[in-house]
Amino acid sequence: MGDTNKINKRQLQILEFIRKSGNANNQEIKNYLEKDFGDISRITIIRDINSLLKKRSIVKSGKGRNVRYEGLIKGPILAYFDVEEYFKKGPDERKLAFERFNFGIFDQFKEIFTEEELENLKMLNDDYQKRVQKLPPAIIKKEFERLTIELSWKSSQIEGNTYSLIDTEILIKEHKEAEGHKKEEAIMILNHKKALDYILDKKSDFKKIDIRKIENIQNFIVDNLGISKGVRKKLVGIVGTRYRPLDNEHQIQEALEKMIKIINNFKEPFSKSLAAILMLSYIQPFEDGNKRTARLLGDALLLAHGACPLSFRSVNETDYKKAIILFYEQNGARFFKELFIQQFEFAVNNYFLLENK
Repeated sequence: MGDTNKINKRQLQILEFIRKSGNANNQEIKNYLEKDFGDISRITIIRDINSLLKKRSIVKSGKGRNVRYEGLIKGPILAYFDVEEYFKKGPDERKLAFERFNFGIFDQFKEIFTEEELENLKMLNDDYQKRVQKLPPAIIKKEFERLTIELSWKSSQIEGNTYSLIDTEILIKEHKEAEGHKKEEAIMILNHKKALDYILDKKSDFKKIDIRKIENIQNFIVDNLGISKGVRKKLVGIVGTRYRPLDNEHQIQEALEKMIKIINNFKEPFSKSLAAILMLSYIQPFEDGNKRTARLLGDALLLAHGACPLSFRSVNETDYKKAIILFYEQNGARFFKELFIQQFEFAVNNYFLLENK
């Protein structure tokens, strides 16, 4: 889990208050908390503040009565948000930091993961790589088939597909469509498989990405669904948010080029993958299939650099949608980062296992 889960509700509110106000002293923090929590002792406030100082979530300046606290996070991308509170309000009630595409977000994508998080991800991936080296090709092929089924199911489910995991398995393995479902649902799932087959066949191609490679994935994702392929030429809206993506084809191309440069400049696969999933979803460069293409691109980047791909099997689709919308509206990536770390841990612990483990 990400570091937000290591702080209590009061501490999260303190971080929210400091983020909104820029800095605060003990009394201001106490007054703010008591609006939601009632009377709180000064000792409790000091204990919470000291805990946040120890975690290096905030810093202290000044002395005596002039002591003030401010956040260490500069810019919105890793700011703390109380997700539960944020989504208590509907899309028309929420105060958006960015209702339109923010080109300034590209300057924020520098250090997404902390050193400790990267160390943990690399340690998990080392275990995955050691296991894969010991597995026979037939088992590796079977595991990729299992991961393909589960990713195709979950990724489609996030987009509203009603196929069950069992129905998805039968569809992919036996080419039998489930009764009571639209033809488009079967096509959506099978398109995931086609895209994954392409990625697995061209793994090394994704060590460096370009627009053409991203478009190739989208071409598979939307094949036979009556959706235009390639960069869109018209405005698209997004359900559940007032955020509106770019509507100018030249600006979309510019945003994609900036995104690609950031991804290619990262030295490790985890930041590449997370940035790709978030930024492609944010840019919405295609008429449809953006988030599905983003998830597949994220896996392509992991696979190209010897990292375990994600199936997102255990992710709660509501949490996933909230994390993406929070990034749209506030450019905050912390919640999505937590989900990403969870799903990487899940993937390493559930796929490509040795028989004696």
